[in-house]
Amino acid sequence: MGASTRHTGEPVRLYTPEQRRRRDTTVWTLVQGILAPFQFVVFLVSLALVFRYLFTGDGYTAATVSILLKTAVLYLIMITGAIWEKVVFDQWLFAPAFFWEDVFSFGVIALHTLYLYGLFWGGFSASSLIIIALAAYAAYVVNAGQFLWKLRAARLQSEATA
Repeated sequence: MGASTRHTGEPVRLYTPEQRRRRDTTVWTLVQGILAPFQFVVFLVSLALVFRYLFTGDGYTAATVSILLKTAVLYLIMITGAIWEKVVFDQWLFAPAFFWEDVFSFGVIALHTLYLYGLFWGGFSASSLIIIALAAYAAYVVNAGQFLWKLRAARLQSEATA
């Protein structure tokens, strides 16, 4: 499938030429490019540890530490992503090109934050916490897919203008 089109039939552009220049020259693009795959690796390791706990009953502490690390990386990538959006689009979040990705990101953050609340202040059971973590991880996978789709669209846009 090609890039999305407006009702006029013209392709929707993710970046103006000036936004593309800012995207390509800011250090925050590199930061996001490093943090996103790092977060995915942390997610995969954590998911394995969570499944280990679910299937064997062993390793709750390791699973918990991994979820905390995943949550910390998520917060870091959200903060640096907001800075990236400010540099590229001149607004902290919800730039039109990434509006729905940002909306869904807040859902992902809400689920991770609910996990933290349940762990530290809510007195949730271990099984409840693991269910919340799995819901947060499922939402993260959807959100990562949204961003990968936009990355692909940006690459197609770059190829079309080249």
